[in-house]
Amino acid sequence: MSSTDSGPQRVAVLGSTGSIGRQTLDVLAAAPHRFQVVALAAGSDHGSLSAQASTFGARAVALADAPAAERLELPDGVRLEPGPDALERLATRDDVDLVIVATGGIVSLRPVLAALAAGKVVATANKETLVAGGHLVMPLARAQAARVAQRDAADSFASALAWLRPIDSEHSALWQCLVGERMSEVHGLILTASGGPFRSWPAERLAGVTPQDALAHPTWDMGAKITIDSATLMNKGLEVVEAHWLYDVDLPR
Repeated sequence: MSSTDSGPQRVAVLGSTGSIGRQTLDVLAAAPHRFQVVALAAGSDHGSLSAQASTFGARAVALADAPAAERLELPDGVRLEPGPDALERLATRDDVDLVIVATGGIVSLRPVLAALAAGKVVATANKETLVAGGHLVMPLARAQAARVAQRDAADSFASALAWLRPIDSEHSALWQCLVGERMSEVHGLILTASGGPFRSWPAERLAGVTPQDALAHPTWDMGAKITIDSATLMNKGLEVVEAHWLYDVDLPR
């Protein structure tokens, strides 16, 4: 699953200018002997994308916003992938081994499917990919695993975790616990939660909750949508759906 037995893994980062994308690049930069950034994609932040391409020596980039792409200044030799299928082309490049998906929304589904079909390892922080497309994504991951692993057919999904790797903290923790294990021997999965801003509030006080209260997460500094979903536990519900698809467990477990 790497370019050579001893060389670094060649990486495409989709959503490289967002919060998760930037943190990802920080991690990759700290281990240059293990990772080589080959391709980058962003939404509209042409300035940051240009700087990242220069810093990491990327060979190809994509920018979703067409007007921003016209203002993009790239180092010599860096290819700008145009068009609506640019993410798929980056994710399936011959010189890419690992695709990190830090983009938001359902736009991530097509490049994830394309990458898995092309035999790439995918690490994703995108919820919609599994919540809306788990029935499409997981069969591809299992098929890829079946080509390279010798396991019982009933447990072949477990090796699929080597090809589809979750970045989100709860699912990453489960992934690290479960890789190499037989899911038929797992009795259940537990998804933890910080409790959010209302953990210590009595029930009668919840009737007066304001949006400002819900946005005051005590632990994490996140965007408004995910912060509200965290406070209402909607986000936890989505994580249950993700776990169902990722680990092939029925919802009661």
